[in-house]
Amino acid sequence: MSMIRRRVSSSLPRLSKFAIRSFKSLKFPGESLDSSTSPVLTHGIHVFQCPDEVGIVAKLSDCIASRGGNILVADVFVPEKKNVFYSRSEFIFDPVKWPREQMDEDFFKLSKRFNAMKSVVRVPDKDPKYKIGVLVSKQDHCLIDLLHGWQDGKLPVDITCVISNHDRLPNTHVTRFLERHGIPYHHLRTSKENKRDEEILELVQNTDFLVLARYMQVNHNKFLSNFLRAYGKDIINIHHGLLPSFKGGNPSKQAFEAGVKLIGATSHFVSEELDSGPIIEQMSKMKPTLVFRVLAKLDHENLHLLVHDVLSSHKVERVSHKDNLRSFVRKSEEVEKQCLAKAIKSYCELRVLHYEVNKTVLF
Repeated sequence: MSMIRRRVSSSLPRLSKFAIRSFKSLKFPGESLDSSTSPVLTHGIHVFQCPDEVGIVAKLSDCIASRGGNILVADVFVPEKKNVFYSRSEFIFDPVKWPREQMDEDFFKLSKRFNAMKSVVRVPDKDPKYKIGVLVSKQDHCLIDLLHGWQDGKLPVDITCVISNHDRLPNTHVTRFLERHGIPYHHLRTSKENKRDEEILELVQNTDFLVLARYMQVNHNKFLSNFLRAYGKDIINIHHGLLPSFKGGNPSKQAFEAGVKLIGATSHFVSEELDSGPIIEQMSKMKPTLVFRVLAKLDHENLHLLVHDVLSSHKVERVSHKDNLRSFVRKSEEVEKQCLAKAIKSYCELRVLHYEVNKTVLF
């Protein structure tokens, strides 16, 4: 095991990454260099939240090492004066030496030892994919992006159904795609008085979480409160703009009329207050000319370390007086698609933990 460093945050929440290893560089003690005789190693992820005390990291490491596992990446977050510990570990193991049932039992014992509020382990290659339901209104740019991400294997989910208050014609791209892949499409016409929440709950009862891919019918707190209480699981929403600005309906028009110069999007958990849930991901888009201007200032040695992050995560698209509402919305939709997909992927990889009332830890 690598040496571990543990940091405690001072003012702002900070994450400490204390181990990063190459998968190919690992070899168990006594293991032959001949790859044909090497065990087939499997990748696991574990997240942990418990009251803070001395020795948690050591026990987590020992739990994995005692079964022949090896930690690849580990992150720890201890917020100042909160007496709470968060961690996320990625590790490899031999499933013959450490069966899945035994792994669950080992981490369960650890959670009891530290009175954990959360202890979740996943083996992505072995465990079932998360089952999700997608709710969408007329705008389908986010839905289409999710469907193609699912088809290409970029999103580790199974889409069990698509629910909409908008009736799509049989010959549309979305309808043909859903029929071709056997994904049910449910049209539930809504009204101001009836949001069809009981029918929606019936359709999504076997899902692991829900995605609101520009679903425009969640527009008052009473409905949110009742639906969240009845569903009892996480719901992820995508919102145009960098919340808390431009809440509610037609946020693109609000932002355009306010004369904003940067387009952004926010993906967040749905809470009882409209567009105010804990933020998972925020993204804006950068002009290509500005990207290359930044990259040009980097020396060649460090270029490869930063180019991926600059191009895929921190994108800023400026808008100006030359943009009309149509071009503004088009740019917004591109950011929304990327932001929602990134949030779903992070959630499925156990990178998102609830922190305090309205915040998240994002590993």
